[in-house]
Amino acid sequence: MDFLREVGVWFNDPANWSGGRGIIHQLYEHVRMSGGAVVVAMVLALPPAVWLGHRRRFGTVAMNVSNVGRAVPSFAILVIGAKLFGLKELPLVGSLTAMLALVALAVPPLVTNAYVAVAEVADEVRDSARGMGMGDRQLLWRIELPLAMPLVMSGVRTAAVQVVATATIAAFVGADGLGRFIIDGRATQDFVQLFAGALLVAALSMTTEGTLALAQRMLTPRGLRAALRPTAGPRAPGIPGSAAPAAA
Repeated sequence: MDFLREVGVWFNDPANWSGGRGIIHQLYEHVRMSGGAVVVAMVLALPPAVWLGHRRRFGTVAMNVSNVGRAVPSFAILVIGAKLFGLKELPLVGSLTAMLALVALAVPPLVTNAYVAVAEVADEVRDSARGMGMGDRQLLWRIELPLAMPLVMSGVRTAAVQVVATATIAAFVGADGLGRFIIDGRATQDFVQLFAGALLVAALSMTTEGTLALAQRMLTPRGLRAALRPTAGPRAPGIPGSAAPAAA
């Protein structure tokens, strides 16, 4: 209990909230670094994954290439990037080295979910849309993407939470962020600061998860929300989470 009381005192100290090393500044840097990495990863990963899913081609190749980011540990990318680029900063996203490591981490779930979500839209749905005279572009934008949106956003949520949690290690190469409290606390054996930093990262990760879950719900077409509600019975093809009609 004494340790938790010390943590509470640490959070109540105004000196820990203000200045270049305070919570507000480090939170801003963490969000900027994580958000920039997720946006860059989305720009790189989603368009080709969605298009390949629409064409139902080269999915295995695309996912294997994207999984290179999983094969190479983020810390290894940080160390290599620090040697190559030093502490170079970029506008909007912060540390170039941290961005490279975090983008490599975020790309695989984005590619996998986006490709699978679009590619698994039921053939019956595609054929019906084409029978109504829709071309490829209309089919993609008006039919496939709305149906795929829940799974696409699930990939975004996974990528974002992983990036927010992993961004703490950027402090090892001198980048700012909430990881500074963990790394500096460990270096000085200030375990109160270390624990407080871990709490802040956990809180930010849960906030990210909750915010993106809400965004996922808002971006899911209203008619599809009911189909995605858990129901008993086997799933109907083409609409994840929906129940198949009962046999007569």
